[in-house]
Amino acid sequence: MYGDTEQAAAAAERTAFRRAEKQYKLYKPLKPKGGRARSKPGGGGGGGGGLEDLSAVVDFHALLAAGGGGGGELPGGIGRRDVAGFDRPVFCFLDRPGFYFIPGALSIEEQCYWIRESLKTFPQPPNRTNLTALYGPIFDLLTAAKSGKILVEVGNPNDQERSEQNSDGRKSNSFKFLEDTEIQKGERNYDVSLPHNKIPDLLSVLAKKMAIPAMPSGEEFKPEAAIVNYYGPSDMLGGHVDDMEADWSKPIVSISLGCKCIFLLGGKTRDEVPTAMFLRSGDIVLMAGEARECFHGVPRIFTGSDQAEISALVPQLSAEDDSFILNYIQNSRININIRQVY
Repeated sequence: MYGDTEQAAAAAERTAFRRAEKQYKLYKPLKPKGGRARSKPGGGGGGGGGLEDLSAVVDFHALLAAGGGGGGELPGGIGRRDVAGFDRPVFCFLDRPGFYFIPGALSIEEQCYWIRESLKTFPQPPNRTNLTALYGPIFDLLTAAKSGKILVEVGNPNDQERSEQNSDGRKSNSFKFLEDTEIQKGERNYDVSLPHNKIPDLLSVLAKKMAIPAMPSGEEFKPEAAIVNYYGPSDMLGGHVDDMEADWSKPIVSISLGCKCIFLLGGKTRDEVPTAMFLRSGDIVLMAGEARECFHGVPRIFTGSDQAEISALVPQLSAEDDSFILNYIQNSRININIRQVY
């Protein structure tokens, strides 16, 4: 049995998708005793200043700037999706039906609004985070983080007691406990019997509008669940397929905020070579139909204040109340994805 498990793990490491993840993943420097620091292959510095080859990564913003969104010539395999009444450019891959990329879908003001909501409002109970099962409902995570407080276990770790301690008492990343904040979603299933907030009306309106290019003719997207993922500088999301929804003809509407990342879009098996593309703040990706069967993931985010998309957010987040949020988003990525469950 153990041999089979090891063989399966080894086989997974040899897949095309896994090789692409390793190629783009950010690796922290290794410091062997008595030697100089060295890095594993595939990763440069957090700001993207390493020696890794990113020439194969599709950049839809560059295509748009070169006139590709308005009828100009596009690279092979990439197409445009013209949608009546939809006022934004939409790109697609000809061999991945149901996948659509909307560069710069959100204005700077909209991006800042949803960044604030993701940090201030969405983690509030009764919405559930990845810590709810251990600690129970936790209020005002952002306020606690701004105050330099962290979560520590008290007594028996199984008794679900919780406590707050100043940051000089124990080393921790304050926002780490915000990962995988969920709105209306259970563990690998949707359990609407659990307490949850209604998806905000503004988010529903936005999702309905942005879903149009991927929707069957004459149908309207019905936002029924949303998940918010938070990425720190070295975080990644491994290759996976989103398969919990009943009707895959309806899209997942995925909103990117904050730091740029590399997004991998593969095929129906991990053996198919994935396409890498940049996702920037304000971009939206739609996955519907056959694209719902495709493996996808995020092996890398790029941090650093020199990013143009982060610099554009600074004037809107320059108030004193937003200083902590600005500092956070300069080194983090937020992803909001909205789904029609039934």
